[in-house]
Amino acid sequence: MSEEEIHDQQELFEHHRFKADPGQSLLRIDKFITARLENTSRTRVQNAATAGNILVNSIPVKPNYKVKPGDVIQVLLPTPPREIELIPQDIAINIVYEDDDVVVVNKEPGMVVHPAYGNYTGTLVNALMWHFKDLPLFQIGELRPGLVHRIDKNTSGILVIAKNEFAHNRLAKQFFDRTIDRKYVAFVWGTPDPPEGTITGNIGRNPKDRKMMYVFPDGGQGKHAITHYKVIENLGYISMVECKLETGRTHQIRVHFSYIKHPLFNDDEYGGDQILKGTTFTKYQQFVRNCFAILPRQALHAKSLAFDHPVTGKRLSFDSELPEDMRKVADKWRNYISGRD
Repeated sequence: MSEEEIHDQQELFEHHRFKADPGQSLLRIDKFITARLENTSRTRVQNAATAGNILVNSIPVKPNYKVKPGDVIQVLLPTPPREIELIPQDIAINIVYEDDDVVVVNKEPGMVVHPAYGNYTGTLVNALMWHFKDLPLFQIGELRPGLVHRIDKNTSGILVIAKNEFAHNRLAKQFFDRTIDRKYVAFVWGTPDPPEGTITGNIGRNPKDRKMMYVFPDGGQGKHAITHYKVIENLGYISMVECKLETGRTHQIRVHFSYIKHPLFNDDEYGGDQILKGTTFTKYQQFVRNCFAILPRQALHAKSLAFDHPVTGKRLSFDSELPEDMRKVADKWRNYISGRD
């Protein structure tokens, strides 16, 4: 029996692959999978099958499908079960859209999306558990209920959350199939050349620091990652860029731009919190430090998101304004470069 698991911290789902032994007796697929995955209920597997997230030989099957010798089984499950007690908290969240199946929020910078070591309270999940405490999905013990993707603590912007298990499965499948459209806006040091292009490079844990990510250019390690970008405004020594993600790796935009020597403005993990471009004049140095004070985080905002509604199939698109800290810094740079003319 072979198993391959693919999991990424940005796209919050698990992918399992099994191959049935030559001597496998006929067995319902929900029983077959439940026996092989720890802490996974038969109901959870059945819900995944109903949503089309269990494939046998690349074809979706129902929960009562009988596994045969040699079958190749793929399972897509949204989020693992909970290992810690999560506390619902009455924390304000900016809801931009909601119906019976999904909720779309515009996350403030500084809020952690889901609980993890060192951040068990004050997260978006704690807030969602309060807001949706009457919904079964937020009561059944999932580690990250409703989440199919995340953004970093100090990144702001648009996220979609499922309100029931069927929607959760359907959204996870869209992220896995890469049919979700996501656009980000970032401020980066310098001006990328060419001004419109694609950054490709496998991303994995930094061998010297497991908390950070690293680009492996030879492709021997890490996971395939693609970022499309376009410079939308030259702000002198920094640029405003639009990024479209083809994959959703941890810290993808941040590590990709650092890799091409244009780290995100004030990104303290990937070198952007240094004054990397410009002059040595004291006045300029103070100007940049003032900008850092206004924007005390990496300059990254998840601006828009488009997906197919998990029940109706209708394409939904959501867009957001740049947060105040990024708007203020952009205005300061515009004033600065206009003063040089």
